[in-house]
Amino acid sequence: MKKVLVSGAGGFVGARIMTQLADRYELCSFPKGMLAAANETAVQEHICRTQPDVILHTAAISDTGYSEKHPEESYRANVLLPLWMAQAAKRAGAKLICFSSDQVYTGLNENGPFAEEQPLCPANVYGRHKWEAEQRVLSALPDAVMLRATWMYDLPGYGLPIRGNFVLNLLTAAMRQQTVRFSCHDYRGITYVREAVEKLTQAMELPGGIYNFGSENDCDMYETAMRACEQLNIRPDIEKQDWKRSLRMDGSKLRTAAGSGFSDLQTGLMQCLRDYGLQM
Repeated sequence: MKKVLVSGAGGFVGARIMTQLADRYELCSFPKGMLAAANETAVQEHICRTQPDVILHTAAISDTGYSEKHPEESYRANVLLPLWMAQAAKRAGAKLICFSSDQVYTGLNENGPFAEEQPLCPANVYGRHKWEAEQRVLSALPDAVMLRATWMYDLPGYGLPIRGNFVLNLLTAAMRQQTVRFSCHDYRGITYVREAVEKLTQAMELPGGIYNFGSENDCDMYETAMRACEQLNIRPDIEKQDWKRSLRMDGSKLRTAAGSGFSDLQTGLMQCLRDYGLQM
C-alpha cells in the first residue's frame, strides 16, 4: 500500500482526500497549522521523516481577492511552498502531485478551450503565482505532476469543510431569495470535488508535466447556471452580466495520458445529488 502525504489535509480538497481515499492508501498529513509558518528546512525535515511514496500538495491560498491584497503571503503559499515540496520530494524519492489552477488562463483574449501549451499572461496575482509555481516546481522536479484545477463544488455534509461554490451559491440564493450574477461572456469548467479526488488515483501514475484537471464546459456561465438550476429544480434570481473572461480548458492531454477524463457538469451534478440522497 502506497504511503501518501497530504498537505492541506484540513482544507476543502485535502479533507476529502483523507476520507475518500483512506481505504486505498496509507494516508498521513502535516501537523495542523504547520505549513502556515514552517520554513523550508522544517518542511523538508518532515518529509524526510515521513518517507512518503507520494506527496499530494493541496495547501494554498486560493482566494484570488486575498492574494491580490496580500501578494507576499500568496507568494510564500503558492510559489515557495510548492517549490519546497518539490525539492524535498526529490530528496525523498517521492512522486509529487501539486494543484495549480485554471486562473493561469486569466488575461487571454480568446474563448478557448486552452491546451496546456497555451502561452500565458495571467491577469491576477493568484494566477501569476500559480504559473510561476508550475515552472519552478517542474524545473526542480521534472517528474512532478501539476494539475490545473477548475472551480470545484460540493454540498455540506459528512462533517467535511465547505466553502462557497457554484452549486452551493445557487442553492443558497434560491433559499434566501437573493440575486446571483453570471456573465454570458464568462467561460470556465466546474467540477464535482469528489470526482476530482477520485481522479487523483490516476494522477499519481501520470508522467511529469502540466495537466488541465477538471470538467470541460462549452457553455457560458449564465447558461451554465440556468441549466444547473433546472437540474436542481430551483429558481433563484439570476441576473445576466456581460463582462468577458475565459478559463475554458481542453482536457485532451489528461484523457490521452490517463485513459479517461472528467464527467460533464450535468453528469457530475447528478452524481453529487445522488451522493447526498437528493436524487435517485
